[in-house]
Amino acid sequence: MNAGHLPVMLQEVLATLAPRDDAAYLDCTFGGGGYARAILEAAPRCTLFAMDRDPDAIARGAALAARFAPRLTLIEGRFGEMLDHLSARGVTALDGVVMDLGVSSFQLDQAERGFSFRAEGPLDMRMEKSGPSAADLVNTLPEAELADILFHLGEERFARRIAKAIVARRAEQRFETTGDLAALVRSKVPRDPSGIDGATRAFQALRLAVNDELGEVERGLAAAAALLAPGGRLVVVAFHSLEDRIAKRFMAEATGRAGGASRHDPGALRAAAPPRFRILTPRALRPGKAETDDNPRARSARLRAMERLEEAA
Repeated sequence: MNAGHLPVMLQEVLATLAPRDDAAYLDCTFGGGGYARAILEAAPRCTLFAMDRDPDAIARGAALAARFAPRLTLIEGRFGEMLDHLSARGVTALDGVVMDLGVSSFQLDQAERGFSFRAEGPLDMRMEKSGPSAADLVNTLPEAELADILFHLGEERFARRIAKAIVARRAEQRFETTGDLAALVRSKVPRDPSGIDGATRAFQALRLAVNDELGEVERGLAAAAALLAPGGRLVVVAFHSLEDRIAKRFMAEATGRAGGASRHDPGALRAAAPPRFRILTPRALRPGKAETDDNPRARSARLRAMERLEEAA
């Protein structure tokens, strides 16, 4: 089941989450099941719920669910809607939540899913296999909206140039494949001296837009924090700056580190509510060299975590 899939920063995730027996956990992004298997093995009497919006991931997990029955429950759905999915199963509190953000190795490596420009495939990128695809966005959105997506979600400096070229080209012929779009984007951006493919940022932006991934991260973080029992931990592994920035800001606000009242104003400090969480990672953890040598996709990973404090007396 895990062929081609290497769970990133697995040892760091386990050390930070600290799974224990007779506790309940949620793996928000089941993917290839690497985290799920490790959590279940680390705490032989714990219960784990594992979500994924990709129906292929849920299907892949059937064997693992059977092996660990009844301790592992697979849930097909978005982690931004975890409150609804878990309450329907009678779960109102968790002892730990892990979120491995972004696209999975399985999705990247399957050309027919259209997530990667490294192999020719349909311009799709839909995690749930439903709703508007990347091709729909590229072939229908106004030029200004396309440019905004490329700039804000892909941090692409040449967003306007690319968007203008897309609109001009689609007037003659629709974009249907990953290779077709990648070739156009590469023709409009200068070669990156670092060796990064010129189509990388544009494909990232379209994937994030198709799946509303940043919105899901924001909703998922809020829901996870609401579900954590005292002593419960939230562990987030992000792979690019936009996701990591959201997680960092969310944890800073939850732990009272996001600014606000001045420490020189006693009145403001008295009025401020005490923080409900504490930071477990003052600085984001990074993968070690041995891991990045074995799995280059881990290079950009950053792990952040926080813990729910005991309820105030």
